[in-house]
Amino acid sequence: MRKYNVAVVGVGAVGIEMLRVLQQRNFPIGELRVFARSSRDITVDGKSYQVQAVSPDGFAGIDIALFAGTEGEKGAAATYAAEAVKRGAVVIDNGADFRMDPDVPLVVPEVNAKDVKRHKGIIANPNCSTIQMVVALWPIYKKAGIKRIIVTTLQASSGAGRGAVEQLKEEISEIVAGGCGDVHICAEHKAMPQQLAYNVFPHIGSFGECDYTSEEWKLVRETHRIMHDDKIKISATTVRVPVRTGHSESVYIETKKPITAKEARAILFKAAGVVVVDEPQKGRYPMPYEVEGKDETFVGRIRQDCFSKYGLWLWVVADNLRKGAATNAVQIAEVLIRS
Repeated sequence: MRKYNVAVVGVGAVGIEMLRVLQQRNFPIGELRVFARSSRDITVDGKSYQVQAVSPDGFAGIDIALFAGTEGEKGAAATYAAEAVKRGAVVIDNGADFRMDPDVPLVVPEVNAKDVKRHKGIIANPNCSTIQMVVALWPIYKKAGIKRIIVTTLQASSGAGRGAVEQLKEEISEIVAGGCGDVHICAEHKAMPQQLAYNVFPHIGSFGECDYTSEEWKLVRETHRIMHDDKIKISATTVRVPVRTGHSESVYIETKKPITAKEARAILFKAAGVVVVDEPQKGRYPMPYEVEGKDETFVGRIRQDCFSKYGLWLWVVADNLRKGAATNAVQIAEVLIRS
């Protein structure tokens, strides 16, 4: 088997997960280089990695460069992707910099793996909340079509980065210990102004057109690109919740053809990358703490709209650092080397 020289750019939560996923999935690596803003040594699952300061020349001889990306701001790919491509690498970027570029494929392998073939050196990884939703909806879309999607996401703190996870831990510790008179100023290090512990708030990203946030527009625009159907009407509300890792989504769809919950369940049982956990009467449905560290998208609470034969509800949960980021990027790399 041919081996490939791989670079991982970024050693935050997603970058660490990329290193973990590459090893767990036995990706055929020849040489592995790890880059960040500054050089250092890190350890992941007992394995040591030497991190080099990122530079254009560092990509010489690299076949595939995985950029961990940074949501909400320009990531390293904005500076170094073109340099990596110039030196012969194919860039797979987890950040938002190239997702809407018409020359850059936006790929979820279970949905549109064929789009990888039209890359011009850069392939974009979608937003975490978009990935799990389209994995769950694509099999139903192929069978019955979809006219409308109404989705509310319940997104974990890790989706906002390592700092938000630490803020959540600090706030919970302070509140439980009773050492905080005003819970709004509990955490010493605040990655975001809102309180995370014991709280939810419907604000992820910046507000824009139609009073949607940027995170909500990602669900709209990225879904249209990935599914190659911009006629689907999509309404979204994105909510931050006090969960460490694992995004949950309450998804309502209106299909073009009637489909029963039983039919949808049977389709999803056979779908690639989907695990159906749907025995609500026994208390069995997907939950974030159970899917943490797993690569599949979990679907439950599949039920008919009592008032419409075209309406279905689904509850969709996935690890946002794995399938929502690192795993999807590595899966794109796997498609790339097969093609």
